[in-house]
Amino acid sequence: MRALVTGASGFIGAHVAAALSASGAAVRAFDQREPPAHARVDDWARGDVLDRDALRAAVDGCDAVFHLAAIYSYYRRDAERMLHVNVEGTRNVLHAAGRRRVVHTSSAATCGPAHGRPATEEDEPPAWELKVAYKRSKLESERLALAAGAVVVNPTTPVGPRDLRPTPTGKMIRDVASGRARAYVRSTALNVVAVEDVARGQLLAHERGRPGERYLLGGQDLALRDVFAIIARAAGREPPRVALPFRPVLGLAWLADRALGVAGREPELLVLDEVRLARVPALFSSAKAERELGYSWRPARQALEEAVADRIKAPPAVSD
Repeated sequence: MRALVTGASGFIGAHVAAALSASGAAVRAFDQREPPAHARVDDWARGDVLDRDALRAAVDGCDAVFHLAAIYSYYRRDAERMLHVNVEGTRNVLHAAGRRRVVHTSSAATCGPAHGRPATEEDEPPAWELKVAYKRSKLESERLALAAGAVVVNPTTPVGPRDLRPTPTGKMIRDVASGRARAYVRSTALNVVAVEDVARGQLLAHERGRPGERYLLGGQDLALRDVFAIIARAAGREPPRVALPFRPVLGLAWLADRALGVAGREPELLVLDEVRLARVPALFSSAKAERELGYSWRPARQALEEAVADRIKAPPAVSD
């Protein structure tokens, strides 16, 4: 099989490309940036998902498309571009793919969270969360993919090695491991999954997934307190001890956003849209993927410790 991987220079995309290569597939990367060596691609078609002609040329000769190219950001300065790239880019990829098998990477953010229980593929995010541009962009692009008969995968909170730029999740790990993050929101919880498990889940989705269906690729539900404790201890630090209620943190994020907005900036730690999503514990179930795809996941502690070990030995973050 020859597979086209859009976004192969990104965190998840590079791991998907590597997993495909390890399975014996030939991998063509489609990205504006050259994929890192660990992606193990056979060739790189430089291009933008907003360029339909470049996409048509890149998909020629490929049997399947793994679409991961997207902007992942909670900064509102990125909102307009993110909506354009994530939605229109997906539309262009689906058009170029034609009748080929497509695995579209969405997000668990389109499936919840749900109050009082782990969310499933039958759930949707609360309406108020659609104020967050990232959520809207992933939901709209996912709907396009489902309507086109793609297999959709919904990673939860992937962590692991070589989060180079880093993603918002990688930034969280960096901030806790460095001692910069000294408190946590008491009500927050995350579903943490190893990025390698997400990559393997994508191959399973290609092999066994049903067209027009979505599959949560997650791992273990943990309170944010426990996530931070694992990260801090892996970095040789004492865990943050200060537990803050949600509303005061939201108020601080709002004030910081307004204060820095005067200078055309946004906060680095208290990013308003990211804080908004901390209101409801982000718990998810991967039972459908386990049942239909044969998906499995490793303990969150192992994934987080590996992410910290890689962060400690990694060079400085790559800037855009």
